[in-house]
Amino acid sequence: MLNEHNYITCSKCGHDKNASTLKKCEICGQKLVQKNPSPGKPNNPVILTLALAITAGLGIGGFWLVSQKSFNLIPNVANNINKTEQLTLLGDTFSGYSTFRGKEFQSSKEPGVNLHYEDEFDQAKRSELLNQGKANLLVTTLDQFLKQKPQGKIVGLIDRTIGADAVVLNTKKYSNLKSLLDLNVLIQQVRSQGKQLSITFAGDTPSEYLALMLSTKFDQFKLSDFQVNKVADASEAWKLLQDPNQNVAVAVLWEPYITKARQQGYTVVLSSKDVPGAIVDVIVASNQLIQSQPEKISEFLAAYYRRIDSNLRDTSQFQNQIAEDGKLSPSDANSVLQGIDFFPAIEAKDWLTNGTLEKRIGSTAAVLTLAGKLNQVPENPKDLFTSQFITKAATNSQNLIDLVRADNPELADRLTGKGKVLASNTKLNANQIKAAPNIGNLQVRGDVKFGIGSAQLEDEGKQTLNHLAQEISEFNLQTVAVRVIGHTSQIGSADFNQKLSQERAQVVGNYLRLQNIKHNIVVEGQGFSQLLPGISPNDPRNQRTEIRLVRIN
Repeated sequence: MLNEHNYITCSKCGHDKNASTLKKCEICGQKLVQKNPSPGKPNNPVILTLALAITAGLGIGGFWLVSQKSFNLIPNVANNINKTEQLTLLGDTFSGYSTFRGKEFQSSKEPGVNLHYEDEFDQAKRSELLNQGKANLLVTTLDQFLKQKPQGKIVGLIDRTIGADAVVLNTKKYSNLKSLLDLNVLIQQVRSQGKQLSITFAGDTPSEYLALMLSTKFDQFKLSDFQVNKVADASEAWKLLQDPNQNVAVAVLWEPYITKARQQGYTVVLSSKDVPGAIVDVIVASNQLIQSQPEKISEFLAAYYRRIDSNLRDTSQFQNQIAEDGKLSPSDANSVLQGIDFFPAIEAKDWLTNGTLEKRIGSTAAVLTLAGKLNQVPENPKDLFTSQFITKAATNSQNLIDLVRADNPELADRLTGKGKVLASNTKLNANQIKAAPNIGNLQVRGDVKFGIGSAQLEDEGKQTLNHLAQEISEFNLQTVAVRVIGHTSQIGSADFNQKLSQERAQVVGNYLRLQNIKHNIVVEGQGFSQLLPGISPNDPRNQRTEIRLVRIN
């Protein structure tokens, strides 16, 4: 059947983007039939019966004298009427939400979809409007969902960013600032001049969450050391970063400004590609909608993921959609698209059912709690989401996958979400890892303790390394490698301490591998060649283990 854009919808798999010139569905090969109903004539006999009955009723004094027999031809009339009621969805101008904002989706002929999308940039107000019943759905990031606590549940997943958000260092004004390791020295230098370094990012966005991640995960980075300059949009942060009159050392940006920063020689120290599960966008349905009209949520999700499946088949549709929606050039739109990984229905359902989302909630809540943005990690993360409404969308996608698997296995894999993040990495030698650009040292929460003068790891040290292993596992093993660096105090000979520091680093590296860390790991001992400043060379604090992350890709 031809739709309003002169595409043919396949009666078998439901693909609605077949060109009108095609004879067979480009997805499943089903023969296509064009059905053009005569102007003014309803092609549904049930609707025709109702129309005639209403006409007859109006002809008798204006009263509704529609017979019971006529109504029996339309089962669940009340439900059909309810399905025409408009759903209000609140979001913002993020490119990942462009599908919802598109007129084509909002005016979709899919059952149950009559959508009004509205921008509300204030995250707190967005949740408040949902709580007041002035909106049915909202789209937001997982961290904002946990922070704002709207009266609703996560019912679907939209995307995770894989490079669309990043931390950029100002290598023009502060040319020595190449990694987080360089911050302490620079902060002290600037303070000695009676000044303070600045960091800029858009507030209540993934940019702020990345800044919080840095502050809670890395030793050398503390937001309290900076003057925080929150702006409304990444474009403003980009301008401040380039302004020589500003004291901005760090900016957290999103595409296309990250690409522009790289092109102009800035250092991207950490991006969401390095922590691909950190920034996740979710669909939230109000408790009121869940209780009163659950079928509407299922229909809405089925229509949305059908659109996503179509765009995954032809990613140029995504690029054109993002370019048009954001008024971007094709190249800028492509930069944005390369940094966003959209969830198909199958993968979204997997996250909702196999514990992945539960784990992400725990990790995200931990960052917010450590940063003072959340009182505590939720005791029961499973209460915050439900998989019941995505079942129909996942079933539709699975049916499509079954149809295309034999002829197009690559497309079938894309529709399941397979192959996005590779499970293996390129093995590098020690010299390659040591020469890789530094990102920073992870915070070691606790002590990595050994017996006096030995490389025997104590139980407290094992507990600390268990936590560190969880932290490392969140980083992309394709872009991040680990250097384990052992240090000692100056008690004893240089040769003894060099050997001891190497043995201790080796024990730590081996223990991390036993915790199923698949990243490239290189171990090295520095003896007492890098003593901590400001303390005695014999101070036990010099006996430490650094867990340093470096960029390998």
